[in-house]
Parts: sequence; C-alpha cells; structure tokens
Amino acid sequence: MSQVKTLSTSVPIAMSRPLLGWTVHDSIVIARSTILASFRIPEALFFQLIQPVIFVLLFAYVFGGAIPIPGADPGSAADSSLYRQYLMPGIFGQTVAFAAAASTVGLAEAMQKGIIDRYKALPMSQSAALIGNTLANALRQILVLTVLSITGYIVGWRISDGILNAIYAYLLLLLFAYTVTWVGAFVGLSVPNTETANTAGLIWIFPLTFLSNAFVPIDSLPGVLKVFAAYNPVSSLVLATRELFGNPTGYAPGADPGFWSLQHPIAYTIISCTVVIAIFAPLAIRKYRSVSRR
Repeated sequence: MSQVKTLSTSVPIAMSRPLLGWTVHDSIVIARSTILASFRIPEALFFQLIQPVIFVLLFAYVFGGAIPIPGADPGSAADSSLYRQYLMPGIFGQTVAFAAAASTVGLAEAMQKGIIDRYKALPMSQSAALIGNTLANALRQILVLTVLSITGYIVGWRISDGILNAIYAYLLLLLFAYTVTWVGAFVGLSVPNTETANTAGLIWIFPLTFLSNAFVPIDSLPGVLKVFAAYNPVSSLVLATRELFGNPTGYAPGADPGFWSLQHPIAYTIISCTVVIAIFAPLAIRKYRSVSRR
C-alpha cells in the first residue's frame, strides 16, 4: 500500500526580537564596521595620532620649563623632568576629550551622506547605530593612548604606582572617552552639515580642556576660573590618572586641594560620566530617531 505524504505549507510566524539582546548584537556590528572603516582612511588616522604627539612635544620642550610644579626648583632640570611626569596624564585627558569631536563630525557626515537613512531601512535596533558609533569612537582611543604612552616614555614619563593601577587609569580614560562621544553625537545630529560640525565639535572642548589642571596647577588660576576648573570633570579625570599612574599631582605632599571633586577624583569622575551619559544618551537617541524620520 502506497502512502501519500501531504505537504503542508507553513506560514512564517513573526517572532519578537529581544530588545536588549539585539541592541547589543547590532551595536557590536556597527562598532566593528565603523572601526574597520576608519582604517580604510589612513590619512585621517595618521592625523588623529600625530596631533596629541605634537602637543606632548610642544608642552614638554617649549613650555615645560616655564611652568613650575610643587616639589622642584623652578627652571632646573629636575623641574623640567617633573613637569613631563605631570604633563602626560593631562595630555591623555585632553586626547580622550577630543573623541567627542570625532563623534560629532562622523555623525554629521553620516547624515549628509544618507548613511543614517540606510540604517533606518535595516531591520535593526534603532539605538544600535548610535551605541555602536560611540563605542567605536571610544575604542579607537586605545590605539591613540598606546601611541601617546610610547611618546611619553620617550620624553621621560614613567608609571610609578604599579601595572594594576595603570590599567585602572586607562579604563577611566576610556570611560571618559565613551562619555564625551555621547555629547558629540548629540551635537553632530543637531547641526545641519559637516562644515558646521567641524566647528561645533571643538568649540566647547577647548575651554573644557584648557580651563582645567591638564597643563597647569589649578592654584595658579584666579578665583572664578579656579572653582570652574575644580569641578570640571576633565580636572578630576586628570588628577585621578595622575594618582593612579603615580605621577605628580600639582599639590605639595599632604596638601588639601580644597574641593570635594579633587579630594575624591576617581569617584567624581565616575559620577560625572554616569550623569552625562544618563542625560545625553537619551537626548542623542531621540534626536537620531527624529532626524531619521525626515
């Protein structure tokens, strides 16, 4: 007896996408493609690496002898060497802060080229495009920090408080880089074109980095600027990394900085990063969704 097999046509059932799982997966895919794309433009990568190196050489050899640091005689060789130890965490802090500008220009360019519209057409988590982009901009700082660390070693900078604390310092720098990229993302999505993004991405970073303890001790600043610099997250980041690297802090041994943010720089930096991400990540994602619907 022959058996007749009936073929049944199955109707595909739409399955719900797990929000967190797909968001994480899609974000990693976007981050990976963004990082790989940056290596396809070696000129841009070269200038991103060479700019902080120029700052190191400029401040170490041109301005270093004119900036006194507590603990050495002004103008002496020891003072110049001490300033280089003091300088490098400041350069690290300035460099990761500039990750915001890369995020601003990158997203403004993505809008102008229609890449955001392509993301919108893909079956992917809408927030993943921003999470992946900001993550990629932060991870690119690993290469920049590596080049800077080698440059610092050449000019006399040393890690003096153990490898474990140094790892904590680098992780804190990467956290700050990830934080400011969210600010940069919001700015990049708010400007009309790439030309405006080039200016808007830098105009707020310069005062934030130079009105801090990155290059000069805060005590050398006048009253109002001193208070601003003390509560500037760049200052707490730089002071925290100086302590973790075992470098001069700009204060005499046992001296009280006088501000809670500088008395507890690691805690203040982490709190600042958490607050900034909590504010600007939702703003940037909302802006992205409104822009992509145009």
